[in-house]
Amino acid sequence: MKQAIEQTLRGHCIIPVVEIDDAEHAVALSEALLAGGISVIEITLRTPAGVRAIERIARDVPDILVGAGTVLTLEESQQARDAGAQFGVAPGTNRQVVESFHLAGLPFLPGAITPTEIEMAMDAGCRLLKFFPASVSGGPPMLKALHGPYSHKGIQFCATGGIGADNLRHYLSLSAVWAVGGSWLATRSQIADQQWASITAGAKTAVLDASN
Repeated sequence: MKQAIEQTLRGHCIIPVVEIDDAEHAVALSEALLAGGISVIEITLRTPAGVRAIERIARDVPDILVGAGTVLTLEESQQARDAGAQFGVAPGTNRQVVESFHLAGLPFLPGAITPTEIEMAMDAGCRLLKFFPASVSGGPPMLKALHGPYSHKGIQFCATGGIGADNLRHYLSLSAVWAVGGSWLATRSQIADQQWASITAGAKTAVLDASN
């Protein structure tokens, strides 16, 4: 199952990173993204509604791949997996958290921005990594340089942090990067105000930009 989900993730080059304050909005948000051509979502656990939102999406929107973001502890890992998260993401590498997902047959994307961190993630069985915060950690030049020693090992990054419509193509043009993520696709205020049409329009624009 882990390999199948990883393969599915590799087929998505844009991952919305979502902070949500009301789980009641989760289904409508997912449907708005789907209408815009995006079928993966990372719900961060930075808000109390995160776990409940994952549960709603996993139950009611089977066409979207839902993951849990900012998974920092074993307790959060258990909560996310129980809610139906199909993958996990973190800004760093906590081996216990990574292994808890792998033991459940689910992929985990740990954060890594240095060679040592990349090798720690590799040792934990990860090949898809998060590069965060991208814009202040060297951006595309740093990713290109880091990828050289590890490309033959199948390492690729999802770059997040400071990514938006104006620069996503700079990242996606790199062989080091299979995806970009960010909150610009569905901001906290857009979700709170239920601006579903605006989110759909933004998703369509991002998909079009990524394909050019």
